[in-house]
Amino acid sequence: MAALTGRFLKITVGGSEYNTQVFECMVGGKDADASNVTFAEAASGGGRDYTAKIKLTQDQAASTLWTLMWDSPGTDVAVVLKPYGNAVPTASQPHWSFTCTIKEADDLFGGEANPSPTERWATEVEWPLTARPVRITSE
Repeated sequence: MAALTGRFLKITVGGSEYNTQVFECMVGGKDADASNVTFAEAASGGGRDYTAKIKLTQDQAASTLWTLMWDSPGTDVAVVLKPYGNAVPTASQPHWSFTCTIKEADDLFGGEANPSPTERWATEVEWPLTARPVRITSE
């Protein structure tokens, strides 16, 4: 069994792979607003709201994740996370699938001056998931 590390994650959004443009990715959940819980959710302990927090490069070229965010706010997209970077999901190295709603970042572009030729500005987004992530253990 291998613990997750910060080296292998692959992320696809809407069928396109963006791991070369993503610095950080965290999927999490919290208790849903108690005023917006169904009877079924209440019976099972309460509802949950899930989000994907993504830190991405500020690359405004046509085929980038930043441009997808800019062009498609409010659009639901399919996302697949491959934390181990493996092509085929297994029970010991699963993939995760979910749908989230694209939202614009609060800070769209810009950053601090830096003399490094490899410095890249980043933007952070938080996209709500439409449901709990699904663990995929086989094709």
